[in-house]
Amino acid sequence: MQVLRGIIAASRPVSWVNTAVPFALTYALSQGEFSAVLVAGFVFFLIPYNIAMYGINDVFDYESDIRNPRKGGVEGAVLPKTMHRPLLIASAATMLPFTLYLFAAGTWASGVALALALFAVVAYSAPPFRFKEVPVLDSLTSSAHFTLPAVVGALIGGARVDGRMALALTAFFLWGMASHALGAVQDVLSDRAGGLRSVATELGARRATRLACILYGTAAVLCFFLPGPGWVVGLLGAGYVVNTVRFWNVTDETSADVNRAWRVFLWLNYVTGGVVTISVLTQLHELGV
Repeated sequence: MQVLRGIIAASRPVSWVNTAVPFALTYALSQGEFSAVLVAGFVFFLIPYNIAMYGINDVFDYESDIRNPRKGGVEGAVLPKTMHRPLLIASAATMLPFTLYLFAAGTWASGVALALALFAVVAYSAPPFRFKEVPVLDSLTSSAHFTLPAVVGALIGGARVDGRMALALTAFFLWGMASHALGAVQDVLSDRAGGLRSVATELGARRATRLACILYGTAAVLCFFLPGPGWVVGLLGAGYVVNTVRFWNVTDETSADVNRAWRVFLWLNYVTGGVVTISVLTQLHELGV
């Protein structure tokens, strides 16, 4: 039970919805039905995917995490080295049956998207790739962790990504890049102490925070071009800008203060995600699904 609790803690339960709900929503919009594929994909992107994504990250970021004062709670567990092997085994064991099923149940296009998602999960943290230490590529890869499940959901039933879906996915991708940059800012000092590079250590806390503001703002503007309740999502997206712009003049020395914005960010995700979910369900109801 202690090992199980450690594995669950490492998977960041507070962030599970950020990967599972995008898959479910795009699947529902593209297929308009409830199916075994929807259930399997939702469960996969809810738990096993996050065990692997964050678990692999925690194993290979251990030296930085033990120097990071915000680690050890909802923002990331710091497991002893004796837990690293069980964590990696759990990542592989829980992922395998779901990925085989989703590959078999999907199309070649959804298979490519799923393969890219799995590659991004590993390549972000594990050597020899370690994309998280390549500034800008780290933000791109991190955003792919959240956007690719949505792409899989849109494609797995054989549907195509139309213009509106592409616009929504683009906004979501920019949101992901902004969120990674914002998260990296608060870890500037601990990452440097651990010898790690990131978009924030490269640009500096101030420029990385301003980049996050711009990306959040662009994502919010794009939502206003979406049909139906897109403008509501755009307004909520502006909340991310307001939350981040408070630290427009942050310095490397005060970068840890950005954790206040990060904690608000976690709550914003639930509010925004709830509104998006209700909007999609309402749209499906109006279509008679």
